[in-house]
Amino acid sequence: MDDQNKNLILATVLSLVVILGWFLIFPPEEQAPSPEIDEISTAPTESLGPGTANDSVPGSALEQAAPVAQEAPRIAVETPELTGSLSLRGGRIDDLSLVDYNETLDPESPLVRLLSPVGTDTPYYAVWGWAPVGGTATALPGPDTVWSLESGETLTPESPVTLSWDNGEGLIFRRTISVDDKFMFDVEQTVENTTDTAVTLAPYGFVARHGEPDTQGFFILHEGVVRMTDGTLEEIDYSDMPDLEPDARGAGRVDVSEVTGNGWTGFTDKYWMTTLIPEPGTPFRSVVRYSDRSEVYQTDAVLPALEVAPGATASSDTRLFAGAKEWEAIQGYQNEGGIEGFVDSIDWGWFFFLTKPIFMLLHFLNGLIGNMGWAIVALTLILKAIVFPLAYRSYVSMAKMKELQPEMEALKERAGDDRQEMQKGMMKLYKENKVNPASGCLPILLQIPIFFSLYKVIFVTIELRHAPWFGWIRDLSAPDPSSILNLFGLLPFAAPDPSSFLAIISLGVLPILLGVSMWLQQKLNPAPSDPTQKMVFAWMPWVFMFMLGNFASGLVLYWITNNVVTFVQQYAIMRSHGAKPDIFGNIKQGFKRKPKPAEAKAANTPGKPKK
Repeated sequence: MDDQNKNLILATVLSLVVILGWFLIFPPEEQAPSPEIDEISTAPTESLGPGTANDSVPGSALEQAAPVAQEAPRIAVETPELTGSLSLRGGRIDDLSLVDYNETLDPESPLVRLLSPVGTDTPYYAVWGWAPVGGTATALPGPDTVWSLESGETLTPESPVTLSWDNGEGLIFRRTISVDDKFMFDVEQTVENTTDTAVTLAPYGFVARHGEPDTQGFFILHEGVVRMTDGTLEEIDYSDMPDLEPDARGAGRVDVSEVTGNGWTGFTDKYWMTTLIPEPGTPFRSVVRYSDRSEVYQTDAVLPALEVAPGATASSDTRLFAGAKEWEAIQGYQNEGGIEGFVDSIDWGWFFFLTKPIFMLLHFLNGLIGNMGWAIVALTLILKAIVFPLAYRSYVSMAKMKELQPEMEALKERAGDDRQEMQKGMMKLYKENKVNPASGCLPILLQIPIFFSLYKVIFVTIELRHAPWFGWIRDLSAPDPSSILNLFGLLPFAAPDPSSFLAIISLGVLPILLGVSMWLQQKLNPAPSDPTQKMVFAWMPWVFMFMLGNFASGLVLYWITNNVVTFVQQYAIMRSHGAKPDIFGNIKQGFKRKPKPAEAKAANTPGKPKK
């Protein structure tokens, strides 16, 4: 392999080192903890125009501070996946925990809490209501309205509940809430007009979060608003919402998007999501809001106004997804529930054309094998098989380059310091032997997008969260918990905390195996003759070992498996082409004492005896 080819490989690998190093050395600043915020309510600031949906939502949690809401009766929510309650004050869904997800690996740890009522440290809830349109002046139910339970006792997949409220002016409002066995609620709002005058009202729903949410704070992960507008996905980070344009009427900062046919809007965290979904085919106004004063984050879905004739009843239906971003569930809602682009609520990243199929294959293998760790190993074998034809040509070319090494050395001696003559001779040598000097870089270049795509999959998909492999690896989305500092559990003290500086040198079993596998892979070929390249290549396995030491165990497992398969493939191909890798000789060569300059000069001087 000539110097130019070595430089290309070196530059590629060092680029990867710089990118990975940047992730570790310069992580984004952690978000400050969210303060406790009191209940906030508003009065209507402007009427909705006839037949239209204005971006001013009565009851929006933005404008006017009010005391913490008083206690009100609650209706229990019990499903196979959710537990909690909804409040008759406002008829809001504001208390949900996820049955199958604990905060830590300890099965006795608290359940993950998704929604919380006003009065807790982090209020997070969904509210529905009606807004007046075209001068309609009548009492309407708002976030503080106390509803009556008309039917049902506990909200389950088999038993919906119906709430009612009579405004005393001839309008009777009902809200029927049902839920499936996963994470989808259906909220049907109806209004019965018993007066002798038609009224025009616009149904709406909003999701509000009080205080700055506690996020992962990692720049490759989106957390904040996620919404679909007629096939276009839009994401707004929590940190970007304070930079939205101020509302002309003083109702905080807003970003408005008109949905003509299909869409949804809500908030997404790393693993959890709360999303409002109007019926497919229904136009609505999607509004993102933020209040500088009250620090409330909000998304609204304001639907077209409905005219309710005397003696008639009008209704509006909206769904609410509140739960874990499980791929199967979300895909089912997209394919069977008609929610366009719902699977894109999972943050697939820029390499979505790779991350999606990689995850789908990994998910299938996990279902087939029953263990996510072995599924990652199987995925690695399949990916290596897919790229094997290209890798084969690359390894064959590298084997031919090795065969040409004596001729290349002779050419260098003949050319001396004439680099132009040497390059010309090498190109002729390559052409005569049909060798592509750049082909050795292809496996490395292929690995980079695959590596980052798999990293994204392991980092963002909930299927990897708390997924065990075997033994001490109980969470493939977390770093290897073992530590060389306590001899992998033999000494009677715990490994350093991940936030500690000592965590950098607290290597687990998997990172050490990664470094050894990279080191052995290098020993298939002699060390480069150039001293600088030789030093860089000698340190590279151990640098990667420390850099990837705190990466997810699943990713390190993939890299180890990839290195082992690459070693076997390259060794077999080199042997099949007459090259005999001297692995043990190359290892021993690496441990030999480097000769001092005087000794090296004496050894290379003609007539001088070699020591």
